Amino acid sequence: MNVTFRQLRLFLATAETGSVSAAARAMHVTQPTASMQLREITESVGMPLYDIIGRKLYLTDAGQQLARTARAIVGEWESFEQGIHAMQGLTQGRLRVAVVSTAKYFVPRLLGSFCELHPDIDISLEVLNRDGVVQRLRDNRDDLYVMTTPPGDMDLEDQVFLANPLLVIAAKNHPLSGRKRLPLSALQGERFLLRETGSGTRLATDRFFASEQFEPSSRLELGSNEAIKEAVAGHLGVAVISKHALKAVELAQELCVLPVSGSPIPSQWHLVYPKAKQISPIAQIFQTHLVQQAKLWAKS
Repeated sequence: MNVTFRQLRLFLATAETGSVSAAARAMHVTQPTASMQLREITESVGMPLYDIIGRKLYLTDAGQQLARTARAIVGEWESFEQGIHAMQGLTQGRLRVAVVSTAKYFVPRLLGSFCELHPDIDISLEVLNRDGVVQRLRDNRDDLYVMTTPPGDMDLEDQVFLANPLLVIAAKNHPLSGRKRLPLSALQGERFLLRETGSGTRLATDRFFASEQFEPSSRLELGSNEAIKEAVAGHLGVAVISKHALKAVELAQELCVLPVSGSPIPSQWHLVYPKAKQISPIAQIFQTHLVQQAKLWAKS
């Protein structure tokens, strides 16, 4: 096969954007040029790499394998470039981080301080639900991943860097808000507003309920912390939510923390990547920065 490195990058851009025109813009070429290059790649491989159905691009099995190969090659090259920059005393390149949605309440602050120290580094931050982050981890799409419950079926480098206490919250004037301590059974008649099945918060909550032999009489699933907080403030029920997702003004005006026995429910933030992966020098620098800043942030 005679495929150039630039063609591999173009195909990878096509796979990740799902669009030939978007890939052409990303690679700074015209769409006819991109289409011609993609035809040449397909001819070189000797098998169809993608189909376009209703203006949407779908990778074939061969295309998915080529995308994984291209991603690995491009990643290795970027690591090499960063290593050379490090030898030259420079810090340049790109850092890709994928985080679960609850981490958006603190990771951008830690990224901000990192960018102040290293202004020449380009940052790509993906904020998704846990299933989305785990899929990116399986596809090796990013340098580092932040979540509370890493998948147990992958061989990972796993560093715990911050506690993630989970609290039981209710509307500000909830009848039980003035109690000093509550058994979980006192909330038996309450509707529990829960994150979607598979989220880190939901997994920790379900484990807590199981340990207490507690089954809510009514459940309502919502797909974001913001939706849950609004629903709790609107007296739709009580919820379990990360302390990091709560703002002081919300606790002062609309919400309260119920002193349920066994809470805060323990949970932790993990920084992970595949154990077989050789992370880039920039990712190593950020990993050290994240751990150091998280320690300082936890004390503040």
